[in-house]
Amino acid sequence: MQIEKFYYDNKTVKWFGYATMFWSIVGMLAGLWAAIALYYPALNLGIPATTFGRMRPVHTNAVIFAFVGNGIFMGVYYSLQRLCKTRMFSDVLSKVHFWGWQLIIVIGAITLWAGKTTGKEYAELEWPIDIAIAIVWIIFGINMFGTIIRRRESHIYVAIWFYIATWVTVAMLHIVNSVELPVSMWKSYSWYAGVQDALVQWWYGHNAVAFFLTTPYLGLMYYFLPKAANRPIYSYRLSIIHFWALIFIYIWAGPHHLLYTALPDWAQSLGVVFSIMLIAPSWGGMLNGLFTLRGAWDKVKEEPVLKFLVVAITCYGMATFEGPMLSLKNVNAISHFTDWTIAHVHIGALGWNGFLTFGVLYWLIPRMWNTSLYSKKLAGTHFWIGTIGIVLYAIPLYWAGFTQSMMWKSFTDEGQLKFQFLETVTHIIPMYVTRSIGGALYIIGALIMIYNLRKTIKKGSFIADEAAEAAPLPEKIPTHGRTYWHRWIERRPMQMLVFSLIAVAIGGMIELIPTFLVKSNIPTITSVKPYTPLELHGRDIYIREGCYLCHSQMVRPFRDEVARYGEYSKAGEFVYDHPFQWGSKRTGPDLAREGGKYPDSWHYNHMMDPSSMSPGSIMPSYVWLLDRELDTSRTESMIRAMRRLGVPYPDGYAVSQANKDLAAQEVAIDTALKADKIHAGRNKEIVALIAYLQRLGKDIKAAPKEQTAMKDPEGRAIMGN
Repeated sequence: MQIEKFYYDNKTVKWFGYATMFWSIVGMLAGLWAAIALYYPALNLGIPATTFGRMRPVHTNAVIFAFVGNGIFMGVYYSLQRLCKTRMFSDVLSKVHFWGWQLIIVIGAITLWAGKTTGKEYAELEWPIDIAIAIVWIIFGINMFGTIIRRRESHIYVAIWFYIATWVTVAMLHIVNSVELPVSMWKSYSWYAGVQDALVQWWYGHNAVAFFLTTPYLGLMYYFLPKAANRPIYSYRLSIIHFWALIFIYIWAGPHHLLYTALPDWAQSLGVVFSIMLIAPSWGGMLNGLFTLRGAWDKVKEEPVLKFLVVAITCYGMATFEGPMLSLKNVNAISHFTDWTIAHVHIGALGWNGFLTFGVLYWLIPRMWNTSLYSKKLAGTHFWIGTIGIVLYAIPLYWAGFTQSMMWKSFTDEGQLKFQFLETVTHIIPMYVTRSIGGALYIIGALIMIYNLRKTIKKGSFIADEAAEAAPLPEKIPTHGRTYWHRWIERRPMQMLVFSLIAVAIGGMIELIPTFLVKSNIPTITSVKPYTPLELHGRDIYIREGCYLCHSQMVRPFRDEVARYGEYSKAGEFVYDHPFQWGSKRTGPDLAREGGKYPDSWHYNHMMDPSSMSPGSIMPSYVWLLDRELDTSRTESMIRAMRRLGVPYPDGYAVSQANKDLAAQEVAIDTALKADKIHAGRNKEIVALIAYLQRLGKDIKAAPKEQTAMKDPEGRAIMGN
């Protein structure tokens, strides 16, 4: 058989590697900024772009899509060529993919800093960027499948299975969750509302973790771990079970982010059941990785690459055990809305994604520059500083999470809440300080790595086109006797794509479709009315400033929450919320029943100087809201968009009446402020925000009391207020 000569493309891998290192520092610095701002509010600087509400989505998007995203592409472009024994399908598509992805990252960061956000966690980027992401992702898919189809190796290795499942599932998740109605160039409303939007968002959010932060990295583990250890993967059969069980089960688990909320009980229960089932395939993958190193532990002691990979796989095992545990209702009742969840997420992000990426970089760079690593000692220093950083980051947040939950739930002997909410915030500030020290150490370790790799590059010579040779794939792949069923799939990438899509789509359809089609899942409440035009403007400002990142709007049926916030939340309250605002973290108190608790002047002063109303508050000042003019020219398009989404504003209301009603409500709030000697003026953003905050919960307060008692986790009956 004739041997063909060809060349691997290392240039694309190099550029994705450079981008990985650059964005790692940018994303982590944004995270460190946000972490320090939580206990040092002055770091918000009194300007919009640097507040926690804008820095936090910049951090999450930069770390997930810029750092981890580029790390995925770096590893895929390197490993796929060698597993398929061919060059990438198209050098042009590789370049378009690289530069398109970097452009998306830059525009995404700029728009988030500018407050252009959808208000949906991990999917904050607005509709033009969502379209660009879909286009670039399709380009990546064409390049990947073109490479697989023209491969010179009949067997499709396990790493490629994970790449295929990643591509098809991320495409599905992104498209479904990004269905939105544009209001303007940089503003849109989610097509879904309330309960439905929450379910779609966390179906996406949980599986973005699964299929962007997990499955592609498992593919990288299956390639780079055996390469670094110079040993075959422990078990081929275990890898088959790991792959198919993981992608089928993972997609069902999203509702565990919404336990004890207004989501229907059946959906919550499905999320719990499948979350527990996830332990088996997740740990199967972890054990497959660790058992690959049997007999190679002496090498682990010597090789920094293997040290990083071992800790990464261990953190994957820890996170994938803890995740199902957090989905148990009795555990979730403690953890949800606390910093425990933040600690859990960062064990995966810093340990699994971060350390595996560092290990891959340490392995790739010397090989592409045909040299040895500049300093194993520096790599070892990076390893230990990074490991200590993870420990100092996570442990204080676990402590903070338990502390928050226990303080929230504490009652005096007389049956009164023992602590004000602000006391629970100030009590855990030392934990926040320690967390930021851990984060700083982790960044220092990454900077040491970049220095080490830069010195490695300088002493080597880059191999842009790496020569290789292999026999072409025969037109008909020979089989010997009876073909094992999975071998049949492995030789047919398009069938692998279709079966993967079916496996991941089943769970999503079973959970989402009934929530949309069965009306009893979301019983209506007659007293719940659409937002007024001024309140709608205020809601957009609330989302723009990232308030949902610190405040929830979901009172769960617990004794302490009902006592602290008011009547528990119901599905029918949120039918006009595009997007939903239930939140996932309580750095500040829940706002679901905020309306009418305080006078308008309290909210005005609180936004101007939070500590004047709440001494010791860590909330930043939002002084610019006091001066900014409200853009009432947008009112018509906002109301029209809401009508298209099914919000029952009257015919012609957007043109003839909306701004008149807005002005009348402004006058009422301005008059109330003047009574307290505050001259806010007309058409100010602060007035719109006050209108929105004062609306929250008022509809349900006007509703009849619930006829059926609901019990909290301790069995105590909870009735409507």
